[in-house]
Amino acid sequence: MGFFSFLILGLIAGAIAKLILPGKQAGGWFVTLLLGVVGAMLGGWLGGLIFNVSLQGFFSLSTWLLAIGGSVIVLLIYGLVFGRRAKE
Repeated sequence: MGFFSFLILGLIAGAIAKLILPGKQAGGWFVTLLLGVVGAMLGGWLGGLIFNVSLQGFFSLSTWLLAIGGSVIVLLIYGLVFGRRAKE
């Protein structure tokens, strides 16, 4: 998969992850979309490492699930780290 398609996948995965997570997350939409790209990369890397899944197809269900799962994980970690600082 090319760089730009992976970037678009990460942006969409970040938006979906924000909709999946309940409550208000720290950071705005822009931060969430950037974290979605990081999460898509993390999900793709872990999926390839653990499940030996190839991320070559943009329209592959496994690619999307790994990208959204990685985005949810990154958003949860970001919320744990920076959510508390916003409340203090």
